[in-house]
Amino acid sequence: MSSAASLFTPFTLKSLKLANRIVMAPMTRSFSPGGVPTADVAEYYRKRAASGVGLIVSEGTVIERPAASNDPNVPRFWGDDALAGWQNVINTVHTAGGVMAPQLWHVGAVPNRRTDWVPPMPWDSPSGLSKPGKEFCKPMSDSAIADTIEAFAKAAGAAKRLGFDCIELHGAHGYLIDQFFWAGMNQRTDRYGGSDLVERGRFAADILRAVRGEVGPDYPVIIRLSQWKQQDYTVQMAKTPDEMAAWLQPLADAGADIFHCSQRRFWEPEFEGSDLNFAGWAKKLTGVPTITVGSVGLSGEFIAAFGGESSQPASLDELMRRFDRGDFDLVAVGRALISDPDWAAKVRDGRNSELSNFSPAALASLV
Repeated sequence: MSSAASLFTPFTLKSLKLANRIVMAPMTRSFSPGGVPTADVAEYYRKRAASGVGLIVSEGTVIERPAASNDPNVPRFWGDDALAGWQNVINTVHTAGGVMAPQLWHVGAVPNRRTDWVPPMPWDSPSGLSKPGKEFCKPMSDSAIADTIEAFAKAAGAAKRLGFDCIELHGAHGYLIDQFFWAGMNQRTDRYGGSDLVERGRFAADILRAVRGEVGPDYPVIIRLSQWKQQDYTVQMAKTPDEMAAWLQPLADAGADIFHCSQRRFWEPEFEGSDLNFAGWAKKLTGVPTITVGSVGLSGEFIAAFGGESSQPASLDELMRRFDRGDFDLVAVGRALISDPDWAAKVRDGRNSELSNFSPAALASLV
């Protein structure tokens, strides 16, 4: 038995049945030419399923909107060719005994990641900004918002038909759904704007309601959320527990079954006066199960990895202290699973000396 033994207990919610509490975090990989996931992508996820990851959340996969993606090699979750690729992925993962969700994504108004490719227009943005004060495009029209909500629901329905076990909505990190949450990016004066998180959360709530209408009551829906943004790491939209409750409860009421609470460092407290992290507060305030994430199992934090920083395996003692206390229900692991598909099995078996270092070079291939 390892010190992380309690992570290897079952978790059940609605139709979702997991063998353990380890989640593979969604991580953009850009290995799907033309947006179509390949056999190599299927094999990449199969290895993690075969090695004991409880729930795999796919890399972000974009909905059917013209500029939902800012990279042509990020997978799509629409079109016969891409959906056929995802059918192969989920069949492969299921054959290995795995459980999987696609992460449904729209990048919103963020700069293009490529210099040799331009996404189809128009961009989607609540107020035409790519960051506070930076004009980028025109604000979304009412019809564009309605079409986007429908596209999320359509993708969720496709996921269920293909046999995925649940879905995750990407509502974090300064992408489209999160741009509506964030006052610095959302300056609308209609029902999708407003002075507080309840008002600015209506876009996400409407997406959740549409998704729930598409997939039915028993199909689990996860939403990933963050306070920090890629445009500004220091943002704290909900500055108090009361503000957080006002933000999250309407999302739970609209159909969110699990909150995936993204932090750069899981051990950092969310508010003064308590050591609870984001996932801990979200669960305490709403009663909804939560996933914690943020530099689990490695010495360095993940933003630094994009600047070329390597990391070494780190103790799970603090994570386990919080998990065993009941702060959160599931634990998402990112970079450690990019470089080592057997991470979960090694932790389960107490083979900590065999855990791998992480190097940014691992981002250049699918291991």
